[in-house]
Amino acid sequence: MSRIRITWKKSTISHPERQRRCIRALGLKKLNHSVIHDDTPQIRGMIRAVAHLIEWDIVD
Repeated sequence: MSRIRITWKKSTISHPERQRRCIRALGLKKLNHSVIHDDTPQIRGMIRAVAHLIEWDIVD
């Protein structure tokens, strides 16, 4: 199974609470913090919801 590296790049100030909760659910704590998750449909859905706030790439 492939893995995805997600990095939080833009603040959630002035964004809806739902997007803030999604950032927290991904395990991101501060700006420029990165986490690695398995590539699952649930994670892809969260990435899609906050794509304008994060950067992501597939890790081999």
